[in-house]
Amino acid sequence: MEFDFLSPLETDLIIDLKRLSSQHLSSKVVFHTQNDFPEISKIDIAIIGVSEYRGNQSQTEEIDLSNVRRELYSLFPGNWSKTIADLGDVLPGNSADDTYFAVQKVVSKLIKNKTIPIIIGGSQDLTYALYRGFDDLEQMVNLVSIDNKFDIGKHDGSITSESYLSKIIIEEPNNLFNYSNIGFQTYYNSQEEIDLIEKLYFDCYRLGEICHNISIAEPVFRDADIVSIDLTSVKSSDSGNLINFMPNGFNGKEICSLSRYAGISDKVFLLGIFNHTGSIQESPLIAQIIWYFIEGIHYRSNEYPFGSKENYIKYTVPFEDEDIVFFKSNKTDRWWIEIPFFVNHHNKLKKNTLLPCSHDDYLAACNQEFPQRWWKAQRKSIL
Repeated sequence: MEFDFLSPLETDLIIDLKRLSSQHLSSKVVFHTQNDFPEISKIDIAIIGVSEYRGNQSQTEEIDLSNVRRELYSLFPGNWSKTIADLGDVLPGNSADDTYFAVQKVVSKLIKNKTIPIIIGGSQDLTYALYRGFDDLEQMVNLVSIDNKFDIGKHDGSITSESYLSKIIIEEPNNLFNYSNIGFQTYYNSQEEIDLIEKLYFDCYRLGEICHNISIAEPVFRDADIVSIDLTSVKSSDSGNLINFMPNGFNGKEICSLSRYAGISDKVFLLGIFNHTGSIQESPLIAQIIWYFIEGIHYRSNEYPFGSKENYIKYTVPFEDEDIVFFKSNKTDRWWIEIPFFVNHHNKLKKNTLLPCSHDDYLAACNQEFPQRWWKAQRKSIL
């Protein structure tokens, strides 16, 4: 029933894609056509278009995603073993709420099937629907947004691409454990919003921080369930978005590197790419962002939370009041820090939890400096 919300790809687009050679990605993808729907049980990655645009006040018409698909499927795949399907589009409903409902149901069904959805959307308020797709799983959710804004806005019951986070934070059931923003630009966010992010113990990284050392973003993605990319986080000279001109932001290489980090994460189960203006110029970059995400999935190492601690080296750093425990993977040299369980009925973690971190966090602890992400996770665990 959930897949009844999906409309097939247009016949003309299918004909164009079939003209590509057997070496192109198009030959490795199963398409939802007028006469055929992919067998979901055999699909590892599902690409879905959602042309909902009403949450973006600067967008005045429905998004055409055919150019993105032409660019994506004309690329050459890597040595990938994952099966990929294009399930077509979720068309805008009579209201934005109707679209959210459809997206939520489709995403929930795919996640239960262990199929990773890649959503190519219009306005970023669709992130709310992705978040609600986890409701039936009864788990806490970590959301990472690559965005120049926090998108908190004023919550008046409605939802837009610049206020969806407010609805996620306020609305019950509240399954959000952590929100992380990568690439915010201070002049686009009020001091009140920045203070709120700090008060909620959320993580945020300025554009300059990430551009200076992009590797600091890797542990953030390693703990994410949902990754939402706002295309306005990319500067217009690289994205081709001349409708909403952005003089500063990530360049093409950086946004693709971040997408690959998201793909490599063993925990990320949902990627959304939003605020596509529908311009032809943006399509190649979107296609390459998706390509790098799929490439990252291919190189997943299946470490924590799916692996065993037996494959890690344990490091204990003594502090005056307590010890901080780190684990280093023998396989990938990646680091984790242990968040202790507190006996508190409000505790959302329920057990000792390993939080992804960097080698620099370990070195800081050796110098008696508490890692910020460890401290914030502790505060959240006892709220």
